[in-house]
Amino acid sequence: MKFSLEYMYKHPKSQLKIRFVSDPVSLQEAIFTANDLEKTGRISELIFIDTKGVTWTKKELLKLTEVKKEEPKEIRVFFDGGFLTESRMSGQGIIIYFSQNGINYRLKKNASFTNIESNNEAEYAALWSAARELEELGVQYEQVLIQGDSKVVIEQMKGEWPCYEVNLQNWADKIETLFKKLQIEPVYEWIARNENKDADQLVNQALNGKIIKAKKEVIDNS
Repeated sequence: MKFSLEYMYKHPKSQLKIRFVSDPVSLQEAIFTANDLEKTGRISELIFIDTKGVTWTKKELLKLTEVKKEEPKEIRVFFDGGFLTESRMSGQGIIIYFSQNGINYRLKKNASFTNIESNNEAEYAALWSAARELEELGVQYEQVLIQGDSKVVIEQMKGEWPCYEVNLQNWADKIETLFKKLQIEPVYEWIARNENKDADQLVNQALNGKIIKAKKEVIDNS
């Protein structure tokens, strides 16, 4: 999550006061900038505004910094879903890359949701699985890059395409509600299928009855 600084600048040679609002910056940059500005002795009414429009004080941001030291950051999610019409089976695969305490990790997980009616719904179920896993990891107040090869899910979650199917809208609502609760800012990005091979493999394993959940340290999460 990023923060804009809003403050009143006091002119050194007159009674003139000017209000400034900065571009959004990271939590660390916001605190550093605030400290630097305060050294001038010419600012007052300093507040911070996050990307959701919520206002924070410097004291609250410093407390947030302490809380977030142990939490995952630099998070990237891949998701995929599949549905077999004949057997009515579905499979979901997710991969989450993140950094925690200076160490990079990769988490792989799959599932086989029941009562799925289409491939699009299987894709939504995969995204829901990813959202739940982020909650379990303790992710809060973070921007998360979410990548998948489902044009339908990505464009609908971005708000670019309408969603007319009630069951898909129900999944979308659940996902958005959970992200709002966690103060996660999702950034959705469509990728080609060949860029989503690992998540697709997890889907196929789920469809074959092989359920996986594994976390490992990685040297490079690119």
